[in-house]
Amino acid sequence: MSISATPSDAATRPDDYSPERHVYEPHRAGMPKFGPYVRQLWHRRSFLWELSRSNLRTANQNTALGQLWLVLNPLLLGAVYFLLVNILRGGEHPDNFFPHLLAGLFAYYFVSGSMTAGARSVTSGGRLILNTAFPRLLLPLSSTLTAFLRFLPTLVVYAVVHVVNGVDVGPHLLLAVPMIVELALFAAGAAFLVATLHVYFRDTAAFLPYFVRIWLYLSPVLYFPEQMYDRLGALSYVNPLYFLLGGWTEVLVEGTIPSATMLLGGAAWSVGLFVIGATFLVSREREFAVRL
Repeated sequence: MSISATPSDAATRPDDYSPERHVYEPHRAGMPKFGPYVRQLWHRRSFLWELSRSNLRTANQNTALGQLWLVLNPLLLGAVYFLLVNILRGGEHPDNFFPHLLAGLFAYYFVSGSMTAGARSVTSGGRLILNTAFPRLLLPLSSTLTAFLRFLPTLVVYAVVHVVNGVDVGPHLLLAVPMIVELALFAAGAAFLVATLHVYFRDTAAFLPYFVRIWLYLSPVLYFPEQMYDRLGALSYVNPLYFLLGGWTEVLVEGTIPSATMLLGGAAWSVGLFVIGATFLVSREREFAVRL
């Protein structure tokens, strides 16, 4: 005579080979407690630093010029765009255009570099995610730190161009520090956002290069902010880099205190995107292990 167990008996019966019972519950994504999560981020700061330095060394160790390329690459990039704009404009350009172009390009590639590297930061860290418990926010944050370490040598290049071109030097340049903080917050928020999207939509990283190129032409890099506003009007306000790079140019090149519009707009976009991007990633990070 055969005895069949009911589904409820089978679900509650101990394992035939072990006295332990295993309970599997549905997984839900959600926000962890803020305080412990931030403490974990702080305790892992050395991991963040070493991961960023490792990424930086890996990217430059196969080149003949090595670390010097961090300076030569942005300088050559600025020279190429300067020649391109000169050809398109018939050799005419506003005063201090080259310092403006370099300052805008360096800041722009800091943001875009953080995004493009951050997009694959979570998916490329699959083994680390599956085997180690740590705040996943560290992965795109390391991409932002790597982009920032690339950005620092460009400030030296710009300083030389700034002095050679006779652009004003004064206390107003101290305002560049909060502008860099705004750029860093915005770059990190963008990296958080695209890193999370790439986990769910693997075409995100492939789409980014096209988006980044179009975004460059719609930002006040090849044009001064007032020229950009004359061309696009109120549509300029939709672009967060209009405020961030516009204020950046006003401080460095025009030697003025940024207008309230640039200051408030840049602060709102940078803080807002940082909070939204971090919240989006942290609220979904418990799903990453099953999505990779």
